[in-house]
Amino acid sequence: MSLPPLVEPTAELSIDEVRRYSRHLIIPDVRVEGQRRLKAARVLCVGAGGLGSPALMYLAAAGVGTLGIVEFDTVDESNLQRQIIHGQSDIGRPKAESAAASIREINPHVEVVLHPVALDRENVREIFAQYDLIVDGTDNFATRYLVNDAAVLLGKPYVWGSIYRFDGQASVFWAEHGPCYRCLYPEPPPPGMVPSCAEGGVLGVLCASIGSIQVTEAIKLLTGIGEPLVGSLMVYDALEMSYRKIRVRKDPACDLCGPDATQTDLLADYDDFCGALSAEAADATATATITAVELREWRDAGKDFLLIDVREPAEYDIVRIPGSQLVPKGDIVSGAALAGLPQDRQLVLHCKSGVRSAEALAALHAAGFRDAVHVHGGVLAWVRDVDPSLPTY
Repeated sequence: MSLPPLVEPTAELSIDEVRRYSRHLIIPDVRVEGQRRLKAARVLCVGAGGLGSPALMYLAAAGVGTLGIVEFDTVDESNLQRQIIHGQSDIGRPKAESAAASIREINPHVEVVLHPVALDRENVREIFAQYDLIVDGTDNFATRYLVNDAAVLLGKPYVWGSIYRFDGQASVFWAEHGPCYRCLYPEPPPPGMVPSCAEGGVLGVLCASIGSIQVTEAIKLLTGIGEPLVGSLMVYDALEMSYRKIRVRKDPACDLCGPDATQTDLLADYDDFCGALSAEAADATATATITAVELREWRDAGKDFLLIDVREPAEYDIVRIPGSQLVPKGDIVSGAALAGLPQDRQLVLHCKSGVRSAEALAALHAAGFRDAVHVHGGVLAWVRDVDPSLPTY
């Protein structure tokens, strides 16, 4: 469905701006008035990572007058494969500052506002209230639900995107005109069910594909042209080079935006709502966790144990703790690998950061391997605290 423009046009364009945006101005659906609306717009991008990078760059190039950036992380070398707003010289620099510098280089007419904080229930209302539109470039479920809930409660539209390996999704959520994110995903997936990009990987250029869709939707909303993805989910498969549009209807039973909504405020704890660990994993790790340094000490002392790496084969090929045996988490949780595990040796599990090994540990405890433990922090902790010569990813 078509929607009216989100913002009113600002003052006339300068001569420099007319020259810069000339290819927009000659589009009949945009023209000078549409570009003036973009100039008047205030858009907030949550995250300056994989999706935030192309989104911020094209929003800036399009002439959005004010761009806000919520980002507290710093640039890491592993970011550069996909987070193209940052460069080699930015490693170690705050992402918000790096992104702002790139935006100013792309378009000096854009005002950049930095929010170098972690978005939470205490600051989200104040930050969102300053903007017309939110572009969600987050990569975790807790922040996605926080963004959605704050946008609904403040009456703000937001453009959402998600990426994983070769697959991407995008939509526009605006409770006033259609469904919200909770209508599509009422509950977060069970802990450990959906791996993050840090665990499962992402094709770098996929960020550009989904990020460009997000910017296209933002421009349509701001200028009132075309039919935005309100009530539609765009699903992209890069391997098949296919796009599918799926209809998403407003859920009349939605706790947040339905007519009988019971959630009238932000949740107290979004991390708790999304649950990084299942209750079983949290119980298992409470008394069965060792550090990477303790693992080294056990090995140096000649303690008899079997070190099991529960990551995927592609990760094992990148870096491994010496002496570890690969048994993917899925094979442990499903029970397929249990028969091959020794009953007469203590099992020590590890993954990349400690989340997947915690879930595998719970499964082993339930299967009778009561003395199994896992390594807090996983291979990242091993590299950081024991052997910095090994690579990380």
